[in-house]
Amino acid sequence: MTADNMDLSALHSLASDLQRRVEALENGTEALVANAPEDKLSMVVMSGDLDRILAALIIATGASAMFEKVTMFFTFWSIPALRDPNKSLPPKDFMSRLFSWMLPKGAPALKLSKMNMGGMGTAMLRRLMKKKNVLGVEELLRRAAESGVQICICQMSMDLMGFKSEEMIDYPNRTLCGVATFLAEAGTSKVSLFI
Repeated sequence: MTADNMDLSALHSLASDLQRRVEALENGTEALVANAPEDKLSMVVMSGDLDRILAALIIATGASAMFEKVTMFFTFWSIPALRDPNKSLPPKDFMSRLFSWMLPKGAPALKLSKMNMGGMGTAMLRRLMKKKNVLGVEELLRRAAESGVQICICQMSMDLMGFKSEEMIDYPNRTLCGVATFLAEAGTSKVSLFI
């Protein structure tokens, strides 16, 4: 075998190795692109406290200007914030009526998580918000709807507490869903929050 043949054989081997490496890089790049997070925010809202609902809605409405999609997953104690105080209750069993009676009926009935002081702290905060032109829950929900923020209400929590879809606020991007739906959404989001 001549030196020229050896060089040609080495070049073929090197070219084959290089081709395999390029293919591996292309496959790896395709996998990265396929698994890259999408331009969206997913948020679990579990608390039903006025200050935490306000924070969640402020973040959601702000995020709607930054992300292509914002989804809020309301579960357990946050669901009463979405009840419409002007809608009459559909027929319910005893336990469901008890939950309806004990939990706030909509945004106007929410209380602070700290310094509520028998409702005095909540009244003071609402008065201060009005004085400082800070949007309340109802107005933030309107802004969220205008911005395309999606609200997903946990079906299991609704069933457990005896809430019905008919007693919730009219919101254009509201659906009932389960945890699997939220996890699928959160799994592809750039940002996920829990409030």
